[in-house]
Amino acid sequence: MKKFALIGAAGYIAPRHMRAIKQTNNILLAAMDKFDSVGIIDSYFPEASFFTEFERFDRHLDKLKRKGTPIDFVSICSPNYLHDAHIRFGLRNQADVICEKPLVLNPWNVEGLKEMEKESGQQIYNILQLRHHPSILALKKKITSSPNTKHYIDLTYITSRGKWYGYSWKGELSKSGGIATNIGIHFFDMLIWIFGDIKQNQVHIHQSDCAAGYLELENAQVRWFLSINAKHLPEEIKGQNQRTFRSIKMEDKEMEFSDGFTDLHTVSYQNILSGNGFGISDTEKSIQLAHDIRNGITIGLKGDFHPYLLEI
Repeated sequence: MKKFALIGAAGYIAPRHMRAIKQTNNILLAAMDKFDSVGIIDSYFPEASFFTEFERFDRHLDKLKRKGTPIDFVSICSPNYLHDAHIRFGLRNQADVICEKPLVLNPWNVEGLKEMEKESGQQIYNILQLRHHPSILALKKKITSSPNTKHYIDLTYITSRGKWYGYSWKGELSKSGGIATNIGIHFFDMLIWIFGDIKQNQVHIHQSDCAAGYLELENAQVRWFLSINAKHLPEEIKGQNQRTFRSIKMEDKEMEFSDGFTDLHTVSYQNILSGNGFGISDTEKSIQLAHDIRNGITIGLKGDFHPYLLEI
């Protein structure tokens, strides 16, 4: 039974980590968040210690270590811009780290983490749950079986968010990395993982509520569209009162994969605990791409752009 600590217990994604720790038969000893709306802990680990001040959380982990009960893993669900610091904290506590996406916001921070990982002898793992999704695995198998074939992809991901989004850290570019990083980096990782390295990157729009662009990869030409605006949902999805739409269209054949996400964090934890997790090297290319999109020049409706841009 591995012993876990968790940073960011009040966040949206934290319950999936708690459930994954529970379902892999491990234990959460301590959790921290500056917000105290963390009653969800009672559903999984009611005996876990909880702190709203980082200093007391730090002191508690040190006491556990000195009493012979050191933490084995630190799970990080904090805001994106804090991931780098919290990963370093985990390594300094001689614990392996499991971090939500993105591992870091800027590519140059990756090298520092590599150095610390080597110095500490611990491991840093990133949650890349799309690599475990059955539909994505099937697509990768299909593409791998026909190398040197160029595919034509439309990627659409719309996950509706309310007005609160713009007032939270997620609405601040410097803290979240913007739309392309905050909701898109998993999909960029998936595309690179399946279709190969980036040959060309164009950004058509990059706004607070949506972004779109064109990628040429080794084995694919991709038009992508990301949005948090419910107005951008397809009419049939609105008619079903759904607020999320995920779609990959390849050679005009639709592959909708809005389902199958529920247990992917548990699958991710199972792989990490068995020594098959995704490390720093697995996430570098998507971090670089998201950074380039965030800082790139938008060209407007020129070239090969996603068809949704005609309707917004």
